[in-house]
Order: sequence, then C-alpha cells, then structure tokens
Amino acid sequence: MPIGERGPLKTIIDREKLMQLKTCPACGKPFNLGDPVVLACGAWEGPARLIHENEATYDEKTQIYMEQKCAEAR
Repeated sequence: MPIGERGPLKTIIDREKLMQLKTCPACGKPFNLGDPVVLACGAWEGPARLIHENEATYDEKTQIYMEQKCAEAR
C-alpha cells in the first residue's frame, strides 16, 4: 500500500488528542500540538495506541504500524 493510502492509521495531535494523551507510550516523551502520530501496536498491554510516527515502522505484509522496538524484537 503506498504511503498516501494509510489514511486512518496516520493523524496529527490536535487539541482534543493533546488533552487526552499527554505522553507517547513508545518513547515516553510528551505529545505536542501538530505532532504526526500513527496508530500502532507495541509492547504494552491492550489495543493499538497513538505513538509518534518516528517511533513506528510500517509492516507492508500486515498493513499495520508497529512500535520500532517491538518490530525489531520480532
């Protein structure tokens, strides 16, 4: 899938998300207004979460984003 077609998995941090999320579960750094984020699975328990885009790797085979540390461990 070309990068431009990953629409629902990619977004940016808006005011509402900023008030709800606070910090990135992948890197522990705070989110900032306008940060590019992706819905990704990772080492945490539970469902996929929004993380900084630069902390994620896109898996073409499964068509999902994964936390880089989790993807490297595979």
